[in-house]
Amino acid sequence: MSAADTTTPAKVPPPRQAPPPAVVNRPRRDRTSGGAATPWLLLAPCLLVLALVMAYPLVRLVTLSFQKFGQPQLWGFQGAEWVGFDNFSKVLSDGDFWSVVVRTIVFAVGCVVLTMVIGMALALLQQRVSGWVKTLINIVLVASWGMPVIVATTVFKWIFDADYGILNALVSKLPGVDMIGHNWFASGPQGLAVIMLLVVWGAVPFVVITLSAGLTQVPKEMEEAARLDGAGAWGVFRYVTLPVLKPIIVMLTTLSVIWDMGVFPQVFVMRGGHPEAEFQILNTYSYDRAFVVNDYAQGSAIALITVLLLLGVVAVYMRQMLKIGEVE
Repeated sequence: MSAADTTTPAKVPPPRQAPPPAVVNRPRRDRTSGGAATPWLLLAPCLLVLALVMAYPLVRLVTLSFQKFGQPQLWGFQGAEWVGFDNFSKVLSDGDFWSVVVRTIVFAVGCVVLTMVIGMALALLQQRVSGWVKTLINIVLVASWGMPVIVATTVFKWIFDADYGILNALVSKLPGVDMIGHNWFASGPQGLAVIMLLVVWGAVPFVVITLSAGLTQVPKEMEEAARLDGAGAWGVFRYVTLPVLKPIIVMLTTLSVIWDMGVFPQVFVMRGGHPEAEFQILNTYSYDRAFVVNDYAQGSAIALITVLLLLGVVAVYMRQMLKIGEVE
């Protein structure tokens, strides 16, 4: 064996191991210090405005409904007298009040049904037109939606005017039809139908725009699958489109009921500030009792009953939305 074979091999040092990553001590967030209070701080301005704008009138409304309050109390000649539920007893035992309630419900239901049917039809038709036509329709809808209520009411009042209304003139051009001088407000049902058209005309744009946005969320593949299974246009709408739009339809229907039961300027302006008995709905009836008869207590009681009726509508809406959330 040679001398070269007897040499001791050099030892290779082991590879150095990388040091463990340093642990960065980040400051822990104190969830109990400011996290819970931040949402309330952000909501504080809005809640303050709501309290200033709505809280005092609502408290005053409730207070007046339990008092005897007329012109002597308004001018300070007599003090307000607490009468308990006497105002509510008088209102609920009055046959005219229940006639107004029935008229208001029929009026609101008619407005809501027409609004939702026309709005749904227009929203579905918008899906079948070209882009520029859809844009033009949306511009017209937004323009009509943005028109002030008083302006729209004045225009409708001119259209249906007995002497100078354009509708009577146009209809009279039909063979065998003579509508010159026809008074559309000679009877309550006919006049309320005109006011109903005015309310629907102002409400349809919001419904169309909202439903058009909802229709973009309907899966196209589900519609194609339904058509391949033999479903027609009505079947696709009923079993595919309608279930997807159900939450939006429930919301729009509830809002429409609240808005249409709260109609005031359309009736008030259309009848020149003095709605006849056959044109009275809950809001105008409350105004009439308070500022025409000068019984502010009964007017407040009628307004409070209206608020309770609307709260019932809101309760139904919340129940439906909870059911939809449980299904999903």
